[in-house]
Amino acid sequence: MTQAPERSRTARRRHDREIIALAVPAFGALVAEPLFVLADSAIVGHLGTAQLAGLGIASALLTTAVSVFVFLAYATTAAVSRRVGAGDLQSAIRQGMDGIWLALLLGAAVIAVVLPTAPWLVDLFGASDTAAPYAITYLRISALGIPAMLVVLAATGVLRGLQNTRTPLYVAVAGFMANAVLNVVLVYGADLGIAGSAWGTVIAQCGMAAVYLWVVVRGAHRHGASLRPDIAGIRASAQAGVPLLVRTLSLRAILMIATAVAARLGDADIAAHQIILSLWSLLAFALDAIAIAGQAIIGRYLGAGDAQGARDACRRMVEWGVAVGLALGLLVVLSRPAFLPLFTGDAAVKDAALPALVIVAVSQPICGVVYVLDGVLMGAGDGPYLAWAMLLTLAVFTPAALLVPALGGGLTALWAAMTLMMAMRLVTLWLRTRSGRWVVTGATR
Repeated sequence: MTQAPERSRTARRRHDREIIALAVPAFGALVAEPLFVLADSAIVGHLGTAQLAGLGIASALLTTAVSVFVFLAYATTAAVSRRVGAGDLQSAIRQGMDGIWLALLLGAAVIAVVLPTAPWLVDLFGASDTAAPYAITYLRISALGIPAMLVVLAATGVLRGLQNTRTPLYVAVAGFMANAVLNVVLVYGADLGIAGSAWGTVIAQCGMAAVYLWVVVRGAHRHGASLRPDIAGIRASAQAGVPLLVRTLSLRAILMIATAVAARLGDADIAAHQIILSLWSLLAFALDAIAIAGQAIIGRYLGAGDAQGARDACRRMVEWGVAVGLALGLLVVLSRPAFLPLFTGDAAVKDAALPALVIVAVSQPICGVVYVLDGVLMGAGDGPYLAWAMLLTLAVFTPAALLVPALGGGLTALWAAMTLMMAMRLVTLWLRTRSGRWVVTGATR
């Protein structure tokens, strides 16, 4: 009678160790990425307002372009971890190389589009006559680093699939430090202005990609995996990424609609919305770290044919998601009085943000489960379902958000609609997880 509970506790402790070992370094790497833009902003900001405005526009365009291709990391993690679970490291690394080749091809395509259309893209974002030249300069130079950025995404997916989240952390921290130093030297030492900031970022990103490639190539040589591009493998990587691309675009559409609605509510509301959205994104990093652990762990269990182990790991990660969500929600409630003055002294902005922050706090346990289940289904390679579920969520959220200006409620009502969106995601993900249809074992899905 006592053996079963003891085995259960042992299993939970094993899952806890796995989750912590993968999630903590993943969180560090996730947080390091936005620091690139933060460092650039701090350095360029001293050049002048027009330069900083130009950087803001160009960074928004670059961030959007790169985030669209985040499937390079997600799909590669799932595919590689399955093969690791099956004990076929050679095939795992070969699959990872296909993802890296796909990243290089996509990066070249993005450069071909961005360089000639940079002025039009900057104008589309409403850049002023004074800021536009700086935005175009930064965008065109930084676009040269996009292939490296996409290689970093794909190679990060390879290492996560290999159950290694420490190396991405080390590379991200080193890249941030190199970027900061290069920016100072090139912007002020070489007197290149905003162009120096762009070149510093490109050099740092290329250095990060080179380190990743060195690690992956060394692993390929060790396990006898081919480094040559394989058309069939690249095509398979692209096909696996298409549903996740649809999912990502749907999520981006939700965020854009929310921002557009907030802008219609008034200046105080859009300012408060931007503050809350920044906090929401920061909280998402903590929850996404558990999801990344879920991708790697679930893929490995399914690849090893251990369906029950995958279910047990899923259940434990959900418990982690709820616990971390509750802790983050409590932190948001307690820190509201100190948090808002860091961003604004405007009483109207504070009045708009305070009740909306309560909604954000209450929603964090829901967000915790959503992120975990999202990662579980990604690790299982269940991309098509995730795409359809996010499209359905977009269809539910859009009318709810667009009705906010007409029905009233201000920013609080808008963030209630955002919580409805997360609740919709929770329902769709929970139904899929409960059905068990995601539990498909084997080295490939």
